[in-house]
Amino acid sequence: MSYRNLEIWKLARDVSVIVHKMTLQKLPKFEMYEEGGQIRRSSKSVKSTIVEGYGRRRYVMDYIKFLIYAQASNDETIDHLETLYETGSLKDKELFNILHKKIDTLGKMINKFIQSIENAGNR
Repeated sequence: MSYRNLEIWKLARDVSVIVHKMTLQKLPKFEMYEEGGQIRRSSKSVKSTIVEGYGRRRYVMDYIKFLIYAQASNDETIDHLETLYETGSLKDKELFNILHKKIDTLGKMINKFIQSIENAGNR
């Protein structure tokens, strides 16, 4: 098995690609380096941290720790998205709604994944 088989990684990859394209195509130029850079980094961090945790899966507490980091980066990503929309930098309401839903779903999936690892360790 590979981290590429994890549904959370697949969704995190999808989100990071959409966010990357959104920041380059839908935001004003000044936001490309401000909030745009922040949301690109946080969305890519979710995906990368899942991979790093997977690489430490033998050490259950490390794995959980990295998944918690991924959850935190996901929370950061949704905060940046909301800021971009609320400030009017992101005007595409449909794109905002699609991304918001995907990021929210990803957060729930990461949380359930953490719980399943914790429960497996308690058996």
